[in-house]
Amino acid sequence: MKKLIFVFVLAMITSFTVEAQRVAYIDMQSIMEKIPDYKRAQDQLESISNQWRQEIAREYDQIKSMYSKYQAEQVLLSESARQKREDEIVAKEKAVRDKQRAKFGPEGALFKKRQELIKPVQDKVYNAIEEYAGDRGYDFIFDKNSSEGMIFANPRYDKTADVMKKLGIE
Repeated sequence: MKKLIFVFVLAMITSFTVEAQRVAYIDMQSIMEKIPDYKRAQDQLESISNQWRQEIAREYDQIKSMYSKYQAEQVLLSESARQKREDEIVAKEKAVRDKQRAKFGPEGALFKKRQELIKPVQDKVYNAIEEYAGDRGYDFIFDKNSSEGMIFANPRYDKTADVMKKLGIE
């Protein structure tokens, strides 16, 4: 009987201290697609990307041409001339790969251009979400299509410092 009373009292105490957390989700992609600035930025990025791909494709065509010409003339060339041509082809290939990495790599020009064009639109949307959450009392807002998941979280639920303290990390 004492156990039952204890459980009942404990349940009553926790029911007064626990507050309901309000949670919502959104479809960020649908929102972004409806924003004209986002569409313009996407179109501009696509145009730049296509232009760079065409430039790189032309350079690879030049390399193929250089290699074909080298193969046709190879028997007529001296050893030093053959080596010079091979070095030119290898250097050109390396230059094109480096250019491709500089344009399309993880920290390349396309990534930076995307940040420059898309980030202001994203910031505008994130600010609207944060304001909406504050106005409506939402504690968490998730994006249903994102692997990142959480778009907004009320900072009062951030327990990172508590866990770090528990681990002895300051």
